[in-house]
Amino acid sequence: MPATRQGPDPIDVAVGARIRIRRRWLGLSQTQLANALGITFQQVQKYERGANRVSASMLVKIAAKLETTVAALVGEDGQAPVEAIIYAQLATPGATDLLAAFAKIDDGESRRALLTIAQRLTPAKKAKAAA
Repeated sequence: MPATRQGPDPIDVAVGARIRIRRRWLGLSQTQLANALGITFQQVQKYERGANRVSASMLVKIAAKLETTVAALVGEDGQAPVEAIIYAQLATPGATDLLAAFAKIDDGESRRALLTIAQRLTPAKKAKAAA
């Protein structure tokens, strides 16, 4: 009996996360990218979640619109591999905005204060503090 696969393929999820990160880094909405590609924003959503596979021709078009390479979107650009969890975290709405703002803070004490606030807002930290 063949094994059944549940959910999207991890490779499709990783490619989708890279598309989302790059799109957000450039400040594009899903609608803007979709319009540039001649598809619906729902299709962009499905690509970014890994729910739908991106065809080779569409991957080339997406890479061009996102001013990057196909190799970068599939994780074969020669850079050190980045763990899937980091891509998932960066794909979280607001994550790249927060990272960009954090990187612009010159004062080390202010960066540490912001990090402390963020850590205290996490559910695990809240549960630990309440115990």
